[in-house]
Amino acid sequence: MQNLISEDKKMETMGNLLILLAASLCLYLFVALLNVFYKYWWIPHRVQFIMNSQGIRGPPYEFIHGNNKEAAQMLMEASTKPMALTHDIFPRVMPQVYSWVNKYGKTYLSWNGIRAQLLITDPDLVKEVLKNSDKAFRMPKVSYFFDKLVGDGLATTEREKWARQRKLANYAFHGESLKNMTPAVVASVETMLEKWKSKEGKEIEVFQEFRLLTSEVISRTAFGSSYLEGEKIFDMLMKLSVIAGRNIYKAKIPIISKLWKSADEIEAERIAKMIHDSVMRIVKKREARVVNGEADNFGRDFLGLLVNAYHEVDEKNRLSIQDLVDECKTFYVAGQETVNSLLAWATLLLAIHSDWQDKARAEVIEVFGNQNPDSEGMAKLKTITMIIYETLRLYPLISGSIREVRREVRLGKLVLPTHLEVYMRIIALHHDPDLWGDDVNLFKPKRFAEGIAKATKYNAAAFMPFGLGPRSCVGMSFAITEVKTALSIILQRYTVTVSPTYVHAPAPRITLKPQHGIQLLFHSLHYDV
Repeated sequence: MQNLISEDKKMETMGNLLILLAASLCLYLFVALLNVFYKYWWIPHRVQFIMNSQGIRGPPYEFIHGNNKEAAQMLMEASTKPMALTHDIFPRVMPQVYSWVNKYGKTYLSWNGIRAQLLITDPDLVKEVLKNSDKAFRMPKVSYFFDKLVGDGLATTEREKWARQRKLANYAFHGESLKNMTPAVVASVETMLEKWKSKEGKEIEVFQEFRLLTSEVISRTAFGSSYLEGEKIFDMLMKLSVIAGRNIYKAKIPIISKLWKSADEIEAERIAKMIHDSVMRIVKKREARVVNGEADNFGRDFLGLLVNAYHEVDEKNRLSIQDLVDECKTFYVAGQETVNSLLAWATLLLAIHSDWQDKARAEVIEVFGNQNPDSEGMAKLKTITMIIYETLRLYPLISGSIREVRREVRLGKLVLPTHLEVYMRIIALHHDPDLWGDDVNLFKPKRFAEGIAKATKYNAAAFMPFGLGPRSCVGMSFAITEVKTALSIILQRYTVTVSPTYVHAPAPRITLKPQHGIQLLFHSLHYDV
């Protein structure tokens, strides 16, 4: 009898536990569904209502996906259509933005998944957002894949951490440092051109060639290692950038995405760990040289500054291991991707426009003769500077800048709510006939003959290839110096023409890249430099 009572009590306890478990599960599901409703329905419709009431329209929000499916479809269709050899690239590179600007106006609301994005192309509003004088705008949280690519580095971090890391970067890329970098750039270009001797008069795919060049330059100048040492890191970063690129318009399914990782997420984690280990091996070599007495400091380049900051006694200024790795990744990506694209597009434009190629070559010969470029002569290259600026205008390296509204704020005549991002599409500004005139899609470096201010009619946000305001690209001078150096040496030795096999197809990736490469022909001028 007693055993039966004991069994009944056990059963009752088990029953109560099951009821409690079921109730807890139901409560969890209810809270989760409430959260999904709030994030995926209530907030988007609230933001849409607020902006619509102020006269701002745009493609309607679709549950979970926003406008991503429509944008991805437009991009896919644009990438399969043939394009003439023209610089009117806006409709191909950003077909969704081009279409929506024409349909809804220069300021419209669109949806990246559940993230509301207000696109603005008014230079005065763009300047107000990027100057951010009242601290109303901040960097948005990056996606999972871009976090693996660059981490919480200078390009994405905020506040005190950003100020500390910006100070380090400013020191690494100030004028004297740039002067010291020029010989390393020259040496890397020389190595590339030595390989070209066997290809004279033959087709060369320059985007790939310049990828190797810019990889070696950033390794030598910022990290003190040869391309061979950094090769694995670059290859892994390229794989990560491909994964990040193909997931830009993929929406995450509520709840399920928290419990289950996709194959791309697993692969991104694996590659990110390998990059971390590779960077740390380079760092350990620096540390070992100091410990063994082979060097009395960690180096004067960017990596040396990072290692010094990692060993900083003052905790406030000390970098963590992860900070150090993230900064290395940021500078590997930014220092290589941007210069690679700029140099490739500039060389293509010189090949297309032979009159400007002749003017640029004449200037290089006048300044440097048959000698290698030096830092003093760089400032005298006015024509090449104009060509680089016009290249950056027609073929902007990055698609745009995004800021998140951190509190309700007035922007022009609009009142912006929280849960809204402001997107400034650089290509829309650079290809706007209202800002640049009816010849906006023509290659006319002469626009910049009297400098950027005159070319933009003193409207700073009309031309912002490296961003604007306090968060503008710290490596801008380095990038332009590297491109000037490479173009000067190439022009001293070769005439450049477009190969008949070249297919013009600019494509938006991490930076603006040629979908099918850039095939050019190089004919030797037989100058000994």
